[in-house]
Amino acid sequence: MDFISNLLHQLLLWIESLGYFGILIGLMIEVIPSEIVLGYGGYLVSKGDISYIGAVIFGTIGAVGQNWILYAFGRFGGRPLVEKYGKYIKIKPKHVDTAENWFNKYGAGIVFTARFVPVMRQVISIPAGMAKMPFGLFTLLTALASLPWSLLFVYLGMSLGDQWEKIDEKAGAYVQPAILIAIALLIVYLVFKFVRSRGKSV
Repeated sequence: MDFISNLLHQLLLWIESLGYFGILIGLMIEVIPSEIVLGYGGYLVSKGDISYIGAVIFGTIGAVGQNWILYAFGRFGGRPLVEKYGKYIKIKPKHVDTAENWFNKYGAGIVFTARFVPVMRQVISIPAGMAKMPFGLFTLLTALASLPWSLLFVYLGMSLGDQWEKIDEKAGAYVQPAILIAIALLIVYLVFKFVRSRGKSV
């Protein structure tokens, strides 16, 4: 346990030493959860080391970059690559199966709404790549969903200051409504798709 704690401490110091690029790289490789990286970025904002806007921008870019990697994973490697190497990036075949079912059922719009669901927010990028979803649309939806996540957790880390490690306790009150909003948006999207399909069939 002490080893893990020390490792986490060293990683956070590394992020701090790189400033904005530490946040970007930390999110792209996600050795530690994005909430911690962004929360720590907020703590750095409270210290005056970096700006709030800069932390949010680099946090969003890092999140998009990570999902570009997963998109490429699905597009150029497909399921065989996932089954062989997925365990090294903490992605299980059953998660990909679920994400693929969501993507096939709900279409490209799920790339946005799934970003607010734990685990699925990364995994959904793989079936998007496997389906050869247009890269520009994928990037746009990913950025739109990643931006509020960055805004929230950088803000929480900034407001907590030295107590930023309690971010999980603070975030609960915000994350649950965000999930409900994402579900509501998904329902609106499905209704829109249904109405449009009925219009074409008439």
